[in-house]
Amino acid sequence: MVVTDKQDYMTKIVEKPSTPISRRANIGLQYVKDWRTLFDGIDHVMRSPPGKGGEFYLTDAFQYMVDKGKKLYVSEVGGWYDCGKVDTLLETNQHLLEHGRARRPAKVPAGVKIKDPVYIEDGVTLKDATIGPNVSIEAGSSIVGSTIANSILGRGTQVKNATVEGSLVGDQQTIEGRNVKDSVMDGGELAPAR
Repeated sequence: MVVTDKQDYMTKIVEKPSTPISRRANIGLQYVKDWRTLFDGIDHVMRSPPGKGGEFYLTDAFQYMVDKGKKLYVSEVGGWYDCGKVDTLLETNQHLLEHGRARRPAKVPAGVKIKDPVYIEDGVTLKDATIGPNVSIEAGSSIVGSTIANSILGRGTQVKNATVEGSLVGDQQTIEGRNVKDSVMDGGELAPAR
């Protein structure tokens, strides 16, 4: 559960509290720019005794960030979205894109078709590609001669002469000359999402 101030910045986050601390639940989907402080928080959590059930919780790393003065904005969603499964994470991404979190490049290169809604960070290279709908692509990625739909692509991902649909692709992955559908790719490994 999450407690926020009047400007919707997190002041407290607790994983599965024994008594409710607010009416706001953590759906498990976060976008963190300050990864260094997040990693410091994870290191802090791992050096501490385990929490309930002998487990370590990522929420404790977010509380560490808040305690260190970092501002974590909390955005409300209009429904219950389970981000622990690929299909529901993609549905949540679609919801966020449809409700104000979409972002298009300032200039769309010739030969590139964008089907809204999409979220494309600065620093993404697009050439002879069709992107969307419901696609999020992080900075440093390159999409050439490819079609991407209903997918989330991590930072520095390279897609060339391929189709990616209904999939999650981690950071620094390369997909070339293949069709990837309803899959998860990370560490160079491709696995079915369902």
